Amino acid sequence: MSTTILKWGRLGASFSLLGLIVLCLGWEIFWAPLRSGGSLLFLKTLPLLAPLFGILRGKRYTYQWSGMLILFYFTEGVVRAWAESGITRALAWTEILLSLVFFASVVAYAKYSGRRYQAG
Repeated sequence: MSTTILKWGRLGASFSLLGLIVLCLGWEIFWAPLRSGGSLLFLKTLPLLAPLFGILRGKRYTYQWSGMLILFYFTEGVVRAWAESGITRALAWTEILLSLVFFASVVAYAKYSGRRYQAG
């Protein structure tokens, strides 16, 4: 059972992180930027690049600390879903969903990749 959780945790974390990167870039450059022509808010994508290679390689430590990083994106999604309307609200709900999938995935992976779960 723990190998199944590890597999799905790693897949969920990888795909949701890549999805968040694409979402943040597209949101602030093309789909609904704060100013026409784009805004510098696309730079919020840069912190998501820090855990990318560790997540893709299955590094347990990266899974542990990136769970805290993602809470900023969840918070931004909640605030913007509450305050905005139209496409921006839909993008914010997508950010909320992706950050929740990422958080649940990294918590499950970090828990079941520990030493006491490796044996059985």
